[in-house]
Amino acid sequence: MKEIRRKILGEGDAGLEPDRVVDPHDALEEEVYGASLRPRTFDEYVGQAQVVENLRIAIDAAKKRAEPLEHVLFYGPPGLGKTTLASLIAHELGAALRPTSGPTLEKPKDLVGILTSLEDGDVLFIDEIHRLGRVVEEFLYPAMEDFQIDFVVDSGAYAKTLKLPLKRFTLIGATTRAGMLSAPLRERFGITHHLDYYTEEELQLIVERSARVLGIPLEREGGATIAARSRGTPRIANRLLRRVRDYAEVRADGKITQAVADEALAREGVDVRGLDRLDRAFLGTIATQYHGGPVGIGAIAATLTEDAETLEDVVEPFLLKTGFVIRTANGRKVTARAYEHLGITPPRASGQERLF
Repeated sequence: MKEIRRKILGEGDAGLEPDRVVDPHDALEEEVYGASLRPRTFDEYVGQAQVVENLRIAIDAAKKRAEPLEHVLFYGPPGLGKTTLASLIAHELGAALRPTSGPTLEKPKDLVGILTSLEDGDVLFIDEIHRLGRVVEEFLYPAMEDFQIDFVVDSGAYAKTLKLPLKRFTLIGATTRAGMLSAPLRERFGITHHLDYYTEEELQLIVERSARVLGIPLEREGGATIAARSRGTPRIANRLLRRVRDYAEVRADGKITQAVADEALAREGVDVRGLDRLDRAFLGTIATQYHGGPVGIGAIAATLTEDAETLEDVVEPFLLKTGFVIRTANGRKVTARAYEHLGITPPRASGQERLF
């Protein structure tokens, strides 16, 4: 079992690292580099071509009518550019962007202060909008629909509603869990777009642009190597680029070649398919300890001593997308592709039900 574990995690890996270099949720480092790497116009934006084209049409139409853009909802995996698109929309509208997030809006008064300070045409961006409390969410309905806030004064027979008018604004919501949005909130968005993973070609363009902005010498093959291991996610691509840059400056001549990128990413525990130690441990747990599955996410989380929600939000989406894992009514199964990638022999399937 130890030999299998070493094969899955990689030689010399003592265990799982707490900070994942391929974690698209971890935006702390992006706050430092985001301003310099984030595209400033739609012309600089790479990927999501259909979404961008539809947004441009909607923005141009709103500007011609001298009306605020309809409320916009972006949903999809983390790190795909929802915040960037919000800033680009505000830029194209010539409006101010007011960013906030669902968890910080705990009470209606937290939202009132923001809404009453908005000017005509301003863009309010709420990240993780699925984490809004129900009371705050219901408070948002009349603001989105009628551009007013309803206050209930007194109670019982003496209750009355006071209406406070607001400036006309555009709300942009972003979520990684569209299914957690209530139907009334979801229906109040006039424009809804799903963001999908990027192709390797698109990621390579992003890596090359980021390298130019940061002044990093980058060979095309080195950029292709980083793009191929970025899990279809621009945020991860930029983070891997910076880690490879560090390695190139310390252990090489500063230029990122294919060989340098391979060595640097191997040290980070990121393999040729973009899987890191936690991904391989997830697959290996199902493959070896649960004989390929099916197994529930709770059992996997307990075995790995990880949070089940983290596994569902961060690990599973890419493994499902790439066909390493499938979901069934009874739980998760690994596929033949996963066994091949891990380099271990799959168990023999029973006569009645074949696993692959």
